[in-house]
Amino acid sequence: MPRVLIAGCGYVGTATADLFQAAGWEVEGWTRSPASAVQLAAKPYAVHAIDIANRSAVQEAASPFDVVIHCASSGGGGTEGYQRVYLEGANNLLAGLQPRRFIYTSSTSVYAQTKGEWVDEESATEPVHDTGKILRKAEEVVRQNGGLVARLAGIYGPGRSALLRKFLSGEARINNDGQRYLNHVHRDDVAAALLHLVASSSERSSASSVVNVTDDQPITQREAYAWLARKLDRPLPAVVAGSSERKRGSSNKRVSNQRLRALGWEPKFPTLSIGMERSVLPAYPALGA
Repeated sequence: MPRVLIAGCGYVGTATADLFQAAGWEVEGWTRSPASAVQLAAKPYAVHAIDIANRSAVQEAASPFDVVIHCASSGGGGTEGYQRVYLEGANNLLAGLQPRRFIYTSSTSVYAQTKGEWVDEESATEPVHDTGKILRKAEEVVRQNGGLVARLAGIYGPGRSALLRKFLSGEARINNDGQRYLNHVHRDDVAAALLHLVASSSERSSASSVVNVTDDQPITQREAYAWLARKLDRPLPAVVAGSSERKRGSSNKRVSNQRLRALGWEPKFPTLSIGMERSVLPAYPALGA
């Protein structure tokens, strides 16, 4: 039975671990928090509290894995958190485990284009913010060691949607004309993509060491809030001049998923509206479900 390590059993990692386990893999999960490990104790696979930024801890916990997936989160931390989790974490996992296949989940925020243009894996990646620069450094470490980089769009799913949370709380604002593009992907589609990338590894060329994981249809900020307003029968957020400060910067681009689709992956939730209607809204706590 092939073995996979999910380094980072958080929102995405736990769904990914569940999917690999259901597909017949022997799964081991790591999470930085001992409390999280206890919460996941009922899973049909082992979950251990291991800080991947601690090289000696990684080496002490090392065992043979066919695949290692680095999908740990910085937990909203700034530059220091990104450095620890993404760059040091990737270096420690690669050096300490030396797996046959390694996948690192990065972010489409490394694309800093601002004119609403389409971008793919060959497009320039010149992030402005320090956090984005750290992600790029980690990507290069992974690629130089023969690993695969999966650049994830904005993740949403059951119990999690920053867009919906802001809309319901009244924090949401439409910036300028609201024509900045947003790129999303459902958590379950991310998990399915990671499993698919492992299964289809023999079909990728050596040059295809980066793939974008995003849905089929970027949506403008105004379109997204207008859909929520219609669906929930609530007013459209106020329009304000200028751009609010965002964690991922002020980029404006449409991210293509054609490389991943060419490998045979298809999103279960191809658009934000489909994912919200079928998966998020029915179970969102603030809606009284």
